[in-house]
Amino acid sequence: MAMGFWISMVLTDLLIPGIMIGFGKYFIKKAPAEINGLFGYRTPMSMKNMDTWRFAHHYCGRIWYACGLALLPVTLIPLLLVAGQGAERVGMVGGVLCGVQMIPLVGAIFPTERALRKNFDKDGRRRQVPEG
Repeated sequence: MAMGFWISMVLTDLLIPGIMIGFGKYFIKKAPAEINGLFGYRTPMSMKNMDTWRFAHHYCGRIWYACGLALLPVTLIPLLLVAGQGAERVGMVGGVLCGVQMIPLVGAIFPTERALRKNFDKDGRRRQVPEG
């Protein structure tokens, strides 16, 4: 019973890194075809036009992909250390890991929005790069 719970916790805790890797890779290659309110990186700035939409997906996709890969050992090593221990300990470690995983998942918004503001004006027009 304890090993079954441990296996389910491993699979559950691998969902967030897996999603970050999968969607990160997808968004690096291409943004959703149309700006929409249901799927994709949806913030007011990213949804200004197709240029901001593609930029935001590519940028956030790179962050998610890298963080998802980094989260794999961060997730697996602690769970391997509690293999065979009680459900309470496995659940506690799994819950903490899930909370830690949420930081880069949601935190990717901040550098992506910063990059959008750096590269686009408030109306979604690309800023001119000074020649030099």
